[in-house]
Amino acid sequence: MSQNKTAHPKGLYVLFTTEMWERFNFYGMRAILSLFMVEALMLGEKNASIIYGGFLGLCYLTPMLGGYLSDKYLGNRICILLGGFMMAVGQFILFYSASVFGNDIDFAKALLWTGLLVLIFGNGFFKPNISSMVGQLYPPHEKSKLDSAFTIFYLGINVGATLGILICPLLGDVKDSLGVRDLTAFKWGFFAAGVAMLLACIIFYLLKDKYVITPEGEKIGDKPDHNKLKASGEEQAKFTTNSLIMSVLILVGLTFAFHYLSFDPNESDPNPIKLWLYPFIYASGISLAYLIASDKSLTKIERDRIFVLYIVALFVMFFWAAFEQAGSSLTFIADKQTDTNIFGWNMPPSMVQNFNSIFVIVLALPFSLFWAWADKMWPNTISPQKQAIGLALIALGYFLIATQVKGLGLDGKIGIIWLVVLYLLHTMGELCLSPIGLSLVAKLSPVRFSSLLMGVWFIANAAGYALAGTLGALLPPTGDKFEKAQKLGIDLKAVLDKSVVPTTEQIAIMKQNNLPEMYPSFVGFQIENLYQFFMLFVIIPLCAAIILFALSPLMRKLMHGVR
Repeated sequence: MSQNKTAHPKGLYVLFTTEMWERFNFYGMRAILSLFMVEALMLGEKNASIIYGGFLGLCYLTPMLGGYLSDKYLGNRICILLGGFMMAVGQFILFYSASVFGNDIDFAKALLWTGLLVLIFGNGFFKPNISSMVGQLYPPHEKSKLDSAFTIFYLGINVGATLGILICPLLGDVKDSLGVRDLTAFKWGFFAAGVAMLLACIIFYLLKDKYVITPEGEKIGDKPDHNKLKASGEEQAKFTTNSLIMSVLILVGLTFAFHYLSFDPNESDPNPIKLWLYPFIYASGISLAYLIASDKSLTKIERDRIFVLYIVALFVMFFWAAFEQAGSSLTFIADKQTDTNIFGWNMPPSMVQNFNSIFVIVLALPFSLFWAWADKMWPNTISPQKQAIGLALIALGYFLIATQVKGLGLDGKIGIIWLVVLYLLHTMGELCLSPIGLSLVAKLSPVRFSSLLMGVWFIANAAGYALAGTLGALLPPTGDKFEKAQKLGIDLKAVLDKSVVPTTEQIAIMKQNNLPEMYPSFVGFQIENLYQFFMLFVIIPLCAAIILFALSPLMRKLMHGVR
């Protein structure tokens, strides 16, 4: 019987379904996390943005560890099940935090940190390994299917995200007829996320041995057989003691360097996550890049291709810094300064970001077909050029929203349609960048580094999310802050304009109620309104897009025939 040469292996759909429920877990929790921190735990929007960025950054930094342990000792399968179980436990800890905050807010905060830490390590084991297994489903002569395969896999991610961002806010972000949020409902959103993660583990456990196999029937993602790698011509990584020591020194040195660069002497209450965790994330990417490049087993072609991954990863960081405002600043805008009424129904603000996932579901397959057609029409196009288009699209989305908030004032609200258009453009940019990037890692990585380099790819996400936290914390005060200050007897606008110096008692009240004492600033530029805030996300990714596209001739040469 002849085999359908265009069909994808059934194992892809097992991984698709597993990832779908895991993404339900992750994105459902993410949708309500920032609001839970602000409304229930009283952490304030600035701190919530920084914590959110740090959490996501570590979620995409720990894949280094998960990828290394998988490649060296455990294999993809064990890491996926271990990581999935840990994430389920993390969600149930958040459920407990959201159950007790009314009685003991300090204990609830401690539970929040514990739950997020467990989720971070669980994601580190899960994420690089399931993505790596997609690439392993295809033998060398079928690698041309990878762009299409990763786009289908990406569809699974966003089906899960859509369900998670639909169900978790419906259960957890609940307001009464007067618009007052029920803070006790957050726990049910976290509970639903935990149940979805358990379902992902069960599906993978039951189906992996039957379907996640090679065309010859061998298990994919089992514990690594290093003797087999040697027999097939794949050498082991050869990290010398000197290169390991140098990597650690680079990590420590750059962490302190970035720490001092990020320190703002005018900031009265600096967040330690911003001061220490973010610098550690940035330094980790650079130190690991050095470590891999120092491996003695790399050939010139392998080294050139890995260098291309590093270049692309640097620019991808700016994409995610802009894209991941969805879970922080854009959610706060949806909550405070957006009319979310749709045909008489007030959509929960945390659900607005779901338009991204819906558009991915609608556009993923058309984009997959488009890339197949485009590769035939323009055979010299390389993946980094597609990713530059993605950066330009996200800049365009923010430009449109910036024009709408210009002159909005403190009490005005934008129509939800503008956030819908923004998410449409961002989704198109995401489909130009993220699945293409996953495919590029699979194409350019030596087999012995497949999971570790997938972890390196996610470091770019980690750095982007850390930058997203830094930039999200620059959100200027919205109208509700001025109204709240007025009720407390404080003229917040006069304080921010420095026409009035607040008393010591007023400063204490402002800190207690998470009210800003000054406008945020970025590289010396003061951000006083939403227009200025959103223009940051126009300028940064647009400049990155132009530079990345200009570098494409050099990268085409370094890719040695891979497109």
